[in-house]
Amino acid sequence: MKKITTAVLLTVSLLAFSQQKMQVKTIPFSINSRTVTVYTSADSTDLRLTKTDVNLQFTDLKQPLETQLCVFVNPSKTFQTYLGIGGAITDASAEVFAKLSKKSQEEFLQAYYDKDKGIGYSIIRTNIHSCDFSSGSYTYIEEGDAALKSFSVAHDKEFRIPLIKKAIATAGGKATVYASPWSPPAFMKDTKNMLQGGKLLPEFYQSWANYYVKFIESYEREGIPIWGLTVQNEPMAKQTWESCIYTAEEERDFVKDYLGPTLQKSGFGDKKLTVWDHNRDLISQRASTILDDPEASKYVWGVGFHWYESWSGGDSMFETVGKVHEMYPDKKLLFTEGCVEKFDYSKLQLWANGERYGESMIHDFNNGTVGWTDWNVLLDQNGGPNHVGNFCFAPLHGDTRTGALIYTPSYYFIGHFSKFIGEKAKRISSVSSQSFLLTTSFLNQDGKVVTVVMNKTDKNLTYYLCIGTKATEVTILPHAIQTLVF
Repeated sequence: MKKITTAVLLTVSLLAFSQQKMQVKTIPFSINSRTVTVYTSADSTDLRLTKTDVNLQFTDLKQPLETQLCVFVNPSKTFQTYLGIGGAITDASAEVFAKLSKKSQEEFLQAYYDKDKGIGYSIIRTNIHSCDFSSGSYTYIEEGDAALKSFSVAHDKEFRIPLIKKAIATAGGKATVYASPWSPPAFMKDTKNMLQGGKLLPEFYQSWANYYVKFIESYEREGIPIWGLTVQNEPMAKQTWESCIYTAEEERDFVKDYLGPTLQKSGFGDKKLTVWDHNRDLISQRASTILDDPEASKYVWGVGFHWYESWSGGDSMFETVGKVHEMYPDKKLLFTEGCVEKFDYSKLQLWANGERYGESMIHDFNNGTVGWTDWNVLLDQNGGPNHVGNFCFAPLHGDTRTGALIYTPSYYFIGHFSKFIGEKAKRISSVSSQSFLLTTSFLNQDGKVVTVVMNKTDKNLTYYLCIGTKATEVTILPHAIQTLVF
């Protein structure tokens, strides 16, 4: 009896000690002794991720007035865990990179992937064989090879694979790399054409699922770990470039009966599979159709989305992302593509292009998104190369005539998030008292809070950054974005 009592007491003691250790790790957030550092980028100024205020002090503000503009941050209310921010390394990006001087190449790598010297990208998306931002259409097999005996990523070894490896190395040796297909090979489709939409023929479902496995195996042999896949880029868009149409039911069944099981059987069941990968407008219907089926849902990590839904004349549908998060809180949301379309060299420094990024990133994170992926990381002075003339903007352009890098406002807007939000940060509550001041906040693992504030107006504004009954006064310039670290 004495031995049993001793054992019980020892167990209770260990439990108590364990609970004490857990309690130490969950110390309530305190604003005491904290000061605020502010970084600003603003239109019609030279401010670009520039430190504009340091050591701002918190003082008492027990009850703000309705006349006082406020940003209320509550670090005790935590939400999703941050995955990262990044962009796509396409064939176009890699080909432009190869044309730059060694000095400009190093500048490019540091500008994106170095957290201290640049903005700290940690996500890389890439294409499975060709997309519109390739110099031409190609696949990894000989046409008609359903058995995939000729599968080879030799094409990518010239430009794309070397750049991805350099990006990962600059990012500290690790990055979240995921891949997306734009179209199966022509012979697998009902149109016998990689371009202009068309559908994957049922008799090639298994062969196409095997293709993803071959891609993962090939890239990992090259030293590029593949974190995840999306099933199909923009599965509801018939494009002039590589594209393939799946209804929600077709994508569900392909995942449930072919792609999911094939990844599992091949030892790649840990790869994160993302569905939809298209605009916010139809995201709810696609998510419901796939995720309401338990046999399909078990293979799905999350739902990806783009920002091009405004092509039809409406506004951005930010709230639909939040609705999906409400319905499926156990699934992740990932912004998989966005860029400013219709390239125009005269608009490279158009501030509104950057504001589009800032507004989308704030809303998307506030609606539960864990990661945010821009489109091409680099394009040339013509917004390409692109084999169907679909030229677009990128945050950085490389002028292949001079070798110079051109930094656009979009680069700095993205940097206000990616440079400061740390790995596995938690989003916390951040609410503005007025609609024209946008905000989101994260709590880094080191205990620092990162609050992003964006001024959409033409006016200088003064606002109070409020934490409980403490606040500090901050001024923000017209059409500016700020990151506050404290």
